[in-house]
Amino acid sequence: MTVSIPLLTLMVIVAYVAYRHYGLRVWHAVACLILGFLLASTAAAPAISNMISGIVHQAQLWLSGGRG
Repeated sequence: MTVSIPLLTLMVIVAYVAYRHYGLRVWHAVACLILGFLLASTAAAPAISNMISGIVHQAQLWLSGGRG
């Protein structure tokens, strides 16, 4: 799955809101970032990628009113 700029932008916004309003600390974000890089090099990476692709596809269907 290729990460699109809108998806990346959305995740940056989510991280910023979590930092500002939910008490996310910088070290929490760094730990999650490191975890993401480590997961990307495991055998679980294709399953995670497929799950995220499925979620994005379902969100696109939902936002388009079920057409597609």
